[in-house]
Amino acid sequence: MARRNGSIHVATTRRRYKGRVYETHLLRRTYRDGKQVKHETLGNISHLPLHLIELVRRALKGETFVPAEQALECVRSVPHGHVAAILGTLRKIGLDGIIGPRRCDERERAIAMVVARLIAPRSKLATARGLAQETASTSLGEELGVSGTTAEELYEAMDWLLSRQERIENALARRHLSAGTLVLYDVTSTYFEGRCCPLARRGHAHDGKKGKLQIVFGLLCNEEGCPVAVEVFAGNTADPQTVANQVRKIRERFRLDRVVIVGDRGMLTEARIREDLRGHEGMSWITALRFPAIRRLAQQGAIQRSLFDEQDLAEVHSPDYPGERLIVCRNPLLAAERRRKRGELLSATEKELEKVVAATKRSRRPLRGKVEIGLRVGRVVNRYKMAKHFKLRITATSLTYERREERIAEEEALDGMYVIRTDLKPRQFSAEETVRAYKRLSRVERAFRSLKTVDLRVRPIHHRRARRVRAHVFLCVLAYYVEWHMRRALAPMLFDDEEPEAGEALRASIVAPAQRSPSAIAKARCRTTGNGQPVHSFHTLIDDLGTIVKNELRTPGETKTFRLTTLPTPVQRRAFDLLGISRLG
Repeated sequence: MARRNGSIHVATTRRRYKGRVYETHLLRRTYRDGKQVKHETLGNISHLPLHLIELVRRALKGETFVPAEQALECVRSVPHGHVAAILGTLRKIGLDGIIGPRRCDERERAIAMVVARLIAPRSKLATARGLAQETASTSLGEELGVSGTTAEELYEAMDWLLSRQERIENALARRHLSAGTLVLYDVTSTYFEGRCCPLARRGHAHDGKKGKLQIVFGLLCNEEGCPVAVEVFAGNTADPQTVANQVRKIRERFRLDRVVIVGDRGMLTEARIREDLRGHEGMSWITALRFPAIRRLAQQGAIQRSLFDEQDLAEVHSPDYPGERLIVCRNPLLAAERRRKRGELLSATEKELEKVVAATKRSRRPLRGKVEIGLRVGRVVNRYKMAKHFKLRITATSLTYERREERIAEEEALDGMYVIRTDLKPRQFSAEETVRAYKRLSRVERAFRSLKTVDLRVRPIHHRRARRVRAHVFLCVLAYYVEWHMRRALAPMLFDDEEPEAGEALRASIVAPAQRSPSAIAKARCRTTGNGQPVHSFHTLIDDLGTIVKNELRTPGETKTFRLTTLPTPVQRRAFDLLGISRLG
């Protein structure tokens, strides 16, 4: 008897007929019958799609197929897109070379802390855990080669960075400042957790966080708001006391012989101008007068409401300010807002004073004693800061009060007015340019807002050593330096105004409130960009970029892994294009 055994396979035949090629796919079994090889057709599978026919062919050859979801195992996925964007920007603007010209462990760890601050502000211990390979929260440790970094090594890197602060700031000053430039300077404070740091003191809390120790730091920026230098002071340091250090820094370290320093009215006081600025040739200033000085000008007749019948800006002179220019501005919107607020505070004060009056007249346990009544009244008037507008009469058994209408009217006459003070000549800066320069201090306020609340969260501070506090603040400022550049590049995707010049052109005058450009207004109204993509805040865009992950994959049963990075979405791709970053891996 003949022995029949064989194999099944797919046989494909082709024939040409009237210029066309016809393919036939047959399922065949090949076997040996004695000495002859024979073929048996089991079926015609030509009606199947070509990819299925190919699968049948490969399966009959011995290949094994599994469902797609079982073909690979994802060992781990690590967020990577935000790291690529921030680290790529940091390198593109050359900050890595400014921090340290040569690659070393300390430099890479300092850079890692700067980038981590923008991704997720956390303690140094949490940052070290996020860099470790086994507990990595991002790809940052792997990208910089610092995966094994401990918290102690991060502290050492902070000390190394602080030792280089002067060199870094000098390099930033050479890049962003030049002779004759505007330098914006302002001071803020932030609260401190603990009691061991010598810098932590009680002082004027800019944060409004009562009962906490605090530190003070001053930020120097160029006229566009780009940070150049920062200095940390004890928490009980008054704002004007920080000015002398900045003057020395600008002249001696930055070697700028001609500079216009712009400071707030509480910063560049008469004493600071006289002692720290007037004695230095080439050092000019722009600041503003405080309300008592404005009131004195009004009493002298230098400021009159008739000045603003047809304009909202006028230059005046006073013998109290020889050789200086005083530019008086009046903003009707600001005046209306101050009148509204004063009216509310006066009404609230009267309401509380009535409660004290009622307490002195009640039949049961009436409030008695001049001291006791005075203490209650003091709490009221100090709460709303309206004591100057009330005439109070306190006896051992009663309280009477009335408004000082003359003083209220005197203050109302100055509502909406502010006076810019400068020693610049008209040929150097016109009145409009001087007011515009002073208003640029809002860019430093924007930096403080980002540093303290929105993005970088410099507070609360837990470091016990003064040098670590200084290094922590410096790290946060370097992170804001990167953010400042990223915001400018990503403005078309953010709520930020990408065409501030267009908004400036719409402003009726320099005294009028700033205007946003039509494109920024459209983005805010529609929540979409011109090409239909969603508008982001800076931090939501960073979070969105973080959804690009590095996947570590392997086939089932294998130990060797390979990497595959998520493909970016159109929104993410546009962000990288705006940043000028082409490489994600």
